Amino acid sequence: MIIDTHAHLDVEDFADDLPEVISRAREAGVGKIFLPAIDQKSIDTVLAVCRQYPDICYPMIGLQPEEVCDDWREVLDVMHERILQSVREKAEGTALPGETVIAIGEVGLDFYWTREYEKQQLAAFEEAVKWSVETRLPLMIHCRKAQNEMLHIMRPYAEDLPGGVFHCFTGNQKEAEAFLCFDRFMLGIGGVSTFKSSHLREDLPAAVPLNRIVLETDSPYMAPVPHRGKRNESAFIVEVMRTLAASYGVDEAEVARQTNENVRRVFGVE
Repeated sequence: MIIDTHAHLDVEDFADDLPEVISRAREAGVGKIFLPAIDQKSIDTVLAVCRQYPDICYPMIGLQPEEVCDDWREVLDVMHERILQSVREKAEGTALPGETVIAIGEVGLDFYWTREYEKQQLAAFEEAVKWSVETRLPLMIHCRKAQNEMLHIMRPYAEDLPGGVFHCFTGNQKEAEAFLCFDRFMLGIGGVSTFKSSHLREDLPAAVPLNRIVLETDSPYMAPVPHRGKRNESAFIVEVMRTLAASYGVDEAEVARQTNENVRRVFGVE
């Protein structure tokens, strides 16, 4: 079994053939797929997919940094209440299949295109970090062109954070080491690792033990070789697993076993 820790299966790209996408994932050996909400509307679409496929799809809720705008505070209030509701229902044993939120995400910082909402992004991300401490749910973190700001926000909470994933890691050895200073956090590795231009195949084995990595697709984006340029889907995660196995000099079964164990440690999902 392989676990895809990040896939946007609720988006329009999958509207016409989601059952087939899920079927192909199962056939490829994917046993779990984690779906992040990114804004208020996607809370409902993510939960709808997870209710439809509760044996394989698991919801996460967060405000993705590129979705932060003037109404960010109101959106966070809605998300916080929904997360707390899930925590209560899980504790009471009343949660319906597919509705137990397993992480806070996708959250983070993104200053790649603009810093128009920089202050709002910083405030929203720190709120998410506080929620993680409060609820003991892990973080699914998106960070692009904002590493220093992200680390600055996280450091005061380092001892209290339950863990999480630095999603879509594409950095160098130095950046990997800085991220992994946070105990119980993993690097999410996806299709970029298969690209001919990627340095991850060399940098990861040099700086990152296999027990600090989880697999992801970020479907429908960032499809791996040999599917690059096409719509990504969870079944393609086998290409990431194969690439990591070759890079670390282990067999594919060991990559699957270790990354699954890493997921269990962070998310508590059996």
